[in-house]
Amino acid sequence: MAGCRGKWLALIALAVLWEWLLAPLRPGGSWLVLKSLPLLLPLRGVLRGDVKVMQWALLLVLLLRGRRQRACGRRSARRTMAMIQTAIGLVFFASAIVYLRPFKKAARARAGK
Repeated sequence: MAGCRGKWLALIALAVLWEWLLAPLRPGGSWLVLKSLPLLLPLRGVLRGDVKVMQWALLLVLLLRGRRQRACGRRSARRTMAMIQTAIGLVFFASAIVYLRPFKKAARARAGK
């Protein structure tokens, strides 16, 4: 579970840093830093390991992929940030699936009885 928490916090930190300091659209940052707000919604549940919130966070990570359209530009900093965010998102996705697997098996066993 600690891996999921760390990856989620890393996604939030990278999303904020990307638009604020590392590769903003305008020098000094931009209002696009607010695009990290949806990542804050499930933060409490992810930190607690809530199964329903973790499932919701998995879907949110998949939606993040659509936000990375700017990565196709010529600036290598944006491309690098997009690749790092994609990698962290994939690692979160995999660790969350592994974390949720026993809960799904238990739910299937209860439904089968």
